[in-house]
Amino acid sequence: MTDAERIAKRLSRAGIASRREAERMIEAGRVSVNGKRIDSPALNVTAADQITVDGQPVGEPDRPRLWLYHKPAGLVTTTSDEKGRETVFDKLPEGMPRVMSVGRLDLNSEGLLLLTNDGGIKRKLELPSTGWLRKYRVRMKGTPKDTDFEPLRRGIEADGERFQPMQVKLDRQQGANAWVTVGLREGKNREIRRAMSEIGFEVNRLLRVSYGPFRLGELKAGDVEEVKLRVMADQLGMPELLEGHAKPAPPKGKPGARPRRKPPSKPRGPLGAKPPRRRR
Repeated sequence: MTDAERIAKRLSRAGIASRREAERMIEAGRVSVNGKRIDSPALNVTAADQITVDGQPVGEPDRPRLWLYHKPAGLVTTTSDEKGRETVFDKLPEGMPRVMSVGRLDLNSEGLLLLTNDGGIKRKLELPSTGWLRKYRVRMKGTPKDTDFEPLRRGIEADGERFQPMQVKLDRQQGANAWVTVGLREGKNREIRRAMSEIGFEVNRLLRVSYGPFRLGELKAGDVEEVKLRVMADQLGMPELLEGHAKPAPPKGKPGARPRRKPPSKPRGPLGAKPPRRRR
């Protein structure tokens, strides 16, 4: 990095926090530049500046990266919890860099959670304008009928808050519980649980299976899988991520195979001349 940029953006690109969270850290006096504590985000920094957060130096930003994480139930999606509960970041595999979550899953929800080391990627993925569909497998008590979900498909209000129309498909009945698949394009706090409660059903399990083009697949609870750079660039519509990192396309054919030669043409007589026709 040679050009100057805002300190909050620099911290965000380094995976410390989102820009908004970085601004709060600055206002709290946790950030120093060249040994001097700052209290305003209205500061530009360059690669020559020495930045620390809580006394720890901030390294140069890595290239933007994205991971799929299967969040287990019972973990909170926050960097620290005032109640002392375990967070998703406490349970990440060793060797993971400092990352941020894209959106959240509440304490009792599980499934696909996207993680990134880049605040710009986080912000892009969370913007409502991205419009990515998020799908959930939902288990609820009771024996609902398909028509019971019409209010959710039209858009429903719960506790004075309006929810956008959802996609709801009744999958099967399993004893005293029913399974449904729910798709939504926004992620308000406990949205599915609150919406289902509004129509008289209690959710007892909620598993996110996809976030836009990214799928949970066979990823086991607690496991992490990095998204390939080219896939990330393609799905996010950000070809600039490949600059300086793209690998050359492999040659066609099997590795180590010799190029095929065109077979020689058949001779057409002496010295290639056309043989004379025989008289009958």
